[in-house]
Amino acid sequence: QELLVEAIPLSLRGEDKIDVEAIPGVNLEANVLEKVTPLYDTRDISNYDYLMYLNSMADRSFNDLTQYPVFPWVIADYSSEKLDLTNPATFRDLSKPIGAMTDARLEQFQERYQEMPDPKFLYGSHYSTPGYVLFYLARIAPEYMLCLQNGRFDQADRLFNHIGETWTNCLYGNADVKELIPEFFSLPSDFLFNTQNLDFGCRQDRTKVDDVLLPPWAKDGDDFIVKMRQALECEYVSHHIHEWIDLIFGYRQRGEEAVKANNVFYYLTYEGAVDLASIEDPNERASLEVQIT
Repeated sequence: QELLVEAIPLSLRGEDKIDVEAIPGVNLEANVLEKVTPLYDTRDISNYDYLMYLNSMADRSFNDLTQYPVFPWVIADYSSEKLDLTNPATFRDLSKPIGAMTDARLEQFQERYQEMPDPKFLYGSHYSTPGYVLFYLARIAPEYMLCLQNGRFDQADRLFNHIGETWTNCLYGNADVKELIPEFFSLPSDFLFNTQNLDFGCRQDRTKVDDVLLPPWAKDGDDFIVKMRQALECEYVSHHIHEWIDLIFGYRQRGEEAVKANNVFYYLTYEGAVDLASIEDPNERASLEVQIT
């Protein structure tokens, strides 16, 4: 639990960007990037803090669902009774975007890409969207989900119900390439529980959607968050997290390197893809703004 002592309340609890000035050794009078990166390289700040810093520098905010902070899936094992953080097989390949995790699905994306006119893309969805954020937060922010879904919750089978099933769908679903949000790595764990007794309906197997079902290695919600955070800070992830950072915040976001990394998303999700100032129709402009993440 020591990993979480410095954790702040997140999501729709009134917090915005990380307080960069609170990171030890950082002076905002100096170049922040030049100060923070060496602290990360020497492990004087945690992986969590560094990812929060990068999200903040990328203008991602807890107050903007279209630019919500994004964190990686790091664990790939949601079925074992015990979580082994010394076994590389426990972890997701951080050098690949979610859409490239399974060869068969990636081949389908690549075949479509080759036949597609410009501007080409592999993934028609994105790793972070308002819908994905609210998919995770529906239990603590139902009013936002209802607003997005025209006054009703999504179909029960499409709601966030089971950690393992969600991960499996990210591996094999036709269009599901979403990453995680910071709440998975910081207490409290209330977003996992239906404390408001909301009626999410029943799935096709007639089971009621209530609290999120946890993997066997988690004793309870708080234990799940603690182990997720321990995984984020462990040796394996610390040696590979830079590969994911390159995909999301670095040189493999766009261009030839993105193509090589199978990291090409729908063109409207990239800033600068369209000239919003030239679009006079306010509805069309608003629609495009939501897609640009």
